[in-house]
Amino acid sequence: MKVALILITIIPAILKSQPNCEAFLYYGDSLRYKACKVAEKREGYYQFSKEYQTALDEAIAIDPGFAFAYEAKSTAYLKSGDFVSWIQLMDKAVALNPKEHLSYRGWCRYQFFRDYEGAIRDIEKLDSLSKYDIGHSVNAHYHLHVARALCYKALGQKKKAIDIIESQLALSDYDPGLFDYLHLGVLYLETGNYTKAEVSLLKQQEINDLAENRYYLGLLYKTIKLKEKALHELEIAKQKYQKESWLFDPYTQPMDKIYLEDIDEALSLFDKMDK
Repeated sequence: MKVALILITIIPAILKSQPNCEAFLYYGDSLRYKACKVAEKREGYYQFSKEYQTALDEAIAIDPGFAFAYEAKSTAYLKSGDFVSWIQLMDKAVALNPKEHLSYRGWCRYQFFRDYEGAIRDIEKLDSLSKYDIGHSVNAHYHLHVARALCYKALGQKKKAIDIIESQLALSDYDPGLFDYLHLGVLYLETGNYTKAEVSLLKQQEINDLAENRYYLGLLYKTIKLKEKALHELEIAKQKYQKESWLFDPYTQPMDKIYLEDIDEALSLFDKMDK
């Protein structure tokens, strides 16, 4: 499969929304209120602009403990590829308010930098600090525990990854994510549990039917020598791919993503077997 290309330069503004400045005033923090109101001046400007950055610099000058301003400033550096400045700003934001900013730093470490160990540390630290659910990634596609599981998978700890996703899916108040069962099914396929792999991939089909779950289901049926079913799933996978019904992220290659050549290669193996 293709190697991921990390297209940092076109990352959108995926930061948290501006804090409610009036809340600071209500709780008697007039300095934070003043800094917050100054930070509001950046709204309507692009992150790279002088106006955007100056407003945040002024907010930080008023209140150096205003963590939100550091994270907001960091976006432009992430976009421009200045990762040293980005991490310095994010580290400052996390140091000042870890409960609010660990999620963003942890997700970026996973999605953009493939820093799986760093992402795990951030997400698990956030979990230890939180009394409630730690929430989702900034693009809302993944619960952070599922992202943590994928980090463990990338580090070769597939059993641990399975346990984390299964535990998340077992929660009564949890709505499965768009790709949870896909990743779980692939994990089961890779670890040889074909029965659970089939169940998970069929569940993915019910929730969000993609070329990927059809492709991996085709590989599963091929492995257990159900040729007709394998061919059927691979043909559907190809149709879905051609209709752009696939696992997609505009900035990085998601884990377990496939390409048309992967499907064609799998189909060609059947052609060779028939000759």
